[in-house]
Amino acid sequence: MGDKDSSLEVLLAEYNCLKSEQTQRIGFRDNLLYVTLGVFGAVVSFAVSDPAHYYALLVIPWVCLILGWTYVVNDEKISSMGRYIRHKLVDKIKEHTGYDDLETLFGWEIAHRDDKHRKRRKIQQLIVDEITFVVSGLIALGSFWFLASNPPIGVKILSWVELLFLIMLGIEIYIYADLGKGR
Repeated sequence: MGDKDSSLEVLLAEYNCLKSEQTQRIGFRDNLLYVTLGVFGAVVSFAVSDPAHYYALLVIPWVCLILGWTYVVNDEKISSMGRYIRHKLVDKIKEHTGYDDLETLFGWEIAHRDDKHRKRRKIQQLIVDEITFVVSGLIALGSFWFLASNPPIGVKILSWVELLFLIMLGIEIYIYADLGKGR
C-alpha cells in the first residue's frame, strides 16, 4: 500500500504544479492584452503628433506579432495543461484509487468546459484576440499606406511582409481558439 500511496502523492503534486503554472500563465496571458493596448496608445500618440512620425505606425504590426504570438503560445499551454489533467492525470488517479466518478474527481476541470455559454464566450474571446493582435496591426498598416507619402521601396516591402505575418498570426489565433466543449 505504501507504493500506491506515494504514487498518488506524486500524481497530486503533479496536479498542484500544473495548476500553479496554469494560473501563472493565465495571469501573464491576460496582461499581454493590457500591455499591447498601452504600447498601441504610445505609438499612435507619437505617430500622429507629426507627419514625419508616420513611419512609427510600422512598429504596431511587430508589436502585434510578438505579443500576439506570445499570447497564443501561453493560451495553448494553458489549454494543453487542462487537456492533460482531464485526459491523462484523471485516468492515472482513477487507476490508483479505483474511483470512477469523473464529476467529483477534479470536477472543475470538466465542469467549466460544459458551461452552456462556453462556445459563445470562446467565440467572443476569439474576436477580441483577432481585433487586438491582427485587426489593430492591419489598421496601422492601412493608416501608414494612406498617410505616408511615397515611402522608399524597402519600407513598402517591409509593410507587405508585416501584412503577410499578420495574416499568418490571425490564422494561428483561430486554429488555437479551443472552441470545443466537454471533456
